[in-house]
Amino acid sequence: MLFILLDILRDWLYEVGLYWPFGVLDQIEFRALAATLLSFAFVIVFGRRTIRVLVSLKIGDTGLTDSEALRAISAGRRNTPTMGGVLIAGAIVLSAVLLADIRTAYVQMGILTVVWLAALGGADDYLKLTAATRGAGSRQGLYAWEKLVFQLGLGVLLGVFAFRYGDSEAPRDVAHALNIPFQKTYTNAQGEANPSLIYLTGVWYILFMTLITAGLSNAVNITDGMDGLASGCTTAVALGLLVLAVIAGTERWSVPLLVPHVPTADELGVLAGALAGACLGFLWWNCAPAAVFMGDTGSLPIGGLIGYIAVVIRQEFAVLLMCGVFLAEIGSVVLQVGYFKSTGGKRVFRCAPYHHHLHLGGWQEQQVVARMWIVSILLVAFALATVKLR
Repeated sequence: MLFILLDILRDWLYEVGLYWPFGVLDQIEFRALAATLLSFAFVIVFGRRTIRVLVSLKIGDTGLTDSEALRAISAGRRNTPTMGGVLIAGAIVLSAVLLADIRTAYVQMGILTVVWLAALGGADDYLKLTAATRGAGSRQGLYAWEKLVFQLGLGVLLGVFAFRYGDSEAPRDVAHALNIPFQKTYTNAQGEANPSLIYLTGVWYILFMTLITAGLSNAVNITDGMDGLASGCTTAVALGLLVLAVIAGTERWSVPLLVPHVPTADELGVLAGALAGACLGFLWWNCAPAAVFMGDTGSLPIGGLIGYIAVVIRQEFAVLLMCGVFLAEIGSVVLQVGYFKSTGGKRVFRCAPYHHHLHLGGWQEQQVVARMWIVSILLVAFALATVKLR
């Protein structure tokens, strides 16, 4: 909104000599970092009153789990308010509306992703957390297939529109190229495309979008099981995503770095910055001992937004590397469940997801969380370094 207002008033501001204090909004890097600060401030300012409202509505964690060991560990968390993800989603949307160019379809689809998945997660949280007050037989959240239908449906919708929006008059558009690790997208500084590139058809692009957005949405949801774990890891990933988005959308950077140039995708750097700031602000309230949990209301849109931006900027492999902690967490659940069923009750881990395995193995919760933050930061640094290795 502010950028659009600047665009409308640009000529007048030049005429009256007032462009200089507002011209900084023309710099995408400034707006992305400003979105980080704005979303952080939003969560800090509205955090305490949001927590009070959630407590007054008695929307607290009931501590339901099938594991006796986890019940003992999480006994002290009962009735801690959840659905704090409304702070994260609200901060992202507000920052994007104010600081991004919302005329850009990529930004509009990013906002849709956040709102859609926050509403889906909110419905699931509300049903789970109010089941006791609604009487016997009440539903304990949405069914898994119901959530998956909405996640996959969103992925298909995003894939169709992002593919069509990124289409150009050229017979082959690098915005649709499969960005294989270490492969050069361009052969020279003039932006001539590498003839060996693999270009995704609409079907493959939509498939990538659907699987990655839904997969990361669920991966972050699985990771959200310890105070500060998901929010801290997401902050690191989102900052890395900010850098990649700005590079992809800025031709003077993407071409020399030999990565796909996706026009206007730099505006997604504002959403990535807003995500980083929102999660960092949420960590203020969510660090141990947590005053509030994000719930599915926060974890589903976080993962979905990361996946959506990764596909649009054609950096799926780098972003998946950044999200190594999230993938390890959901992978441990898949492996545990599959092995348990195939062996008639045997287990690979003491408990899944993997952070509980480490906790039950003797690590303190703060150790598990801090070390996974460290791993995430290292993975982000390594993923960003691979951009230069072409």
